[in-house]
Amino acid sequence: MSSTGVQTAIGALADSNPAAHPLDHVIWRALTSRNCDVGEGDHLARRYLAPIAPFGATIDVSIASFQSLLALLPAGDQIALFTLEEIIPPSFFSVVQRGAVDQMVLVKMPAHVRSMPIVTLDVRDVPDMLALVEATHPGPFGPRTIELGEYIGVRRQGILVAMAGERMRLDGFTEISAVCVHPSGRGQGLAAELVSTLVRSIVSRGEIPFLHVFNSNRPAIELYLKLGFILRRPIHLALLARASDDAGCDR
Repeated sequence: MSSTGVQTAIGALADSNPAAHPLDHVIWRALTSRNCDVGEGDHLARRYLAPIAPFGATIDVSIASFQSLLALLPAGDQIALFTLEEIIPPSFFSVVQRGAVDQMVLVKMPAHVRSMPIVTLDVRDVPDMLALVEATHPGPFGPRTIELGEYIGVRRQGILVAMAGERMRLDGFTEISAVCVHPSGRGQGLAAELVSTLVRSIVSRGEIPFLHVFNSNRPAIELYLKLGFILRRPIHLALLARASDDAGCDR
């Protein structure tokens, strides 16, 4: 790597192919369409507002685009990219984490089995939602993530034991995310019921549900397969920070 930090990034990230599937560059498509009001940036790079989600994207892999992305990243913050191929970013970024993610889409409606009371969650529930996320680690969920869409859950004796909701939205598609169940409620079909409920809501709007899951999370993948999802394609996750923040990270 050059010490100047201006070498070309390596990898397939650009949305330059007009025939590309919208979900190939899902973050960019969401932030330039239905999620544009909860993001920031310019024509080269965009990201969700930090309290909402850590995801960002660039229009291509040029140095100019990554410089625009850097301008959206305060010192001490991190930003996550989904790319079709593993990328090596310019040297002014450090790679904090890499991951292999399965992108799954719905192809068959799940069976309708409503066996438990489900509640709609709102901003008053955010402290309980954050506590459940802390206990279960389903993925990024911030104090304003609930603004992205519908969130539902199951309460028992007033305690939130399971939840799921909608995150990235783009024309014709809505992502299901934050699927989590407290250890005390696992093995009871709560996740399946919540995901199925969201699927029916999304499909009723004429949209296609999709989701992302680490490909090492086999129990979750098996559940989603049973609920009518299939693997659409593998996605690469790169969590980036300013190089000055994480000098010891992967380059």
